[in-house]
Amino acid sequence: MADTSEAAKNVVDVLSVGTVVATLAGILPSIAAIFTIVWTAIRIFETETVQKLLGKKSFPKISPD
Repeated sequence: MADTSEAAKNVVDVLSVGTVVATLAGILPSIAAIFTIVWTAIRIFETETVQKLLGKKSFPKISPD
C-alpha cells in the first residue's frame, strides 16, 4: 500500500510541475511584451530629438552664411 501512495504522490508532483511550467509559458510572453514596451519607451524618451522637444537640450543654433 505504501508503494501505491508514493507513486500517486509522484504523479501528482509531476502534474503540479507541468501545470506550473504551462502557466509560466502562458504568462511569460505577456510579461516579455510589457518589458519590451517599457524598454522601447525609455529608449525613445532618451533620444536627442525627444530631449530637445521636451526642452532638456537646446536646439543647435543655425548661423546665416
